[in-house]
Amino acid sequence: MDSVRTCVGCRARAPRATLTRVVAVGLQVVVDERGSMPGRGAWVHDTSECVDAAIRRRAFGRALRVSGSLDTQTLQNHFQRNG
Repeated sequence: MDSVRTCVGCRARAPRATLTRVVAVGLQVVVDERGSMPGRGAWVHDTSECVDAAIRRRAFGRALRVSGSLDTQTLQNHFQRNG
């Protein structure tokens, strides 16, 4: 059975395989393609709607436990390209 995670954008619970893991590298939020980058991760659906909702709600900062303003431009570009 696949583990269940919560999307930080829509707050829906979903199997880990259907979500994308993101991590903070410094103050930049990046996609963890292989799911093996060190540090705390946050999970989000692979849709621009969920990413936009998480950015609007400032959910990445809380989920990743990072104080300060996070740069989400790389993350937004990734989802616009792939979504």
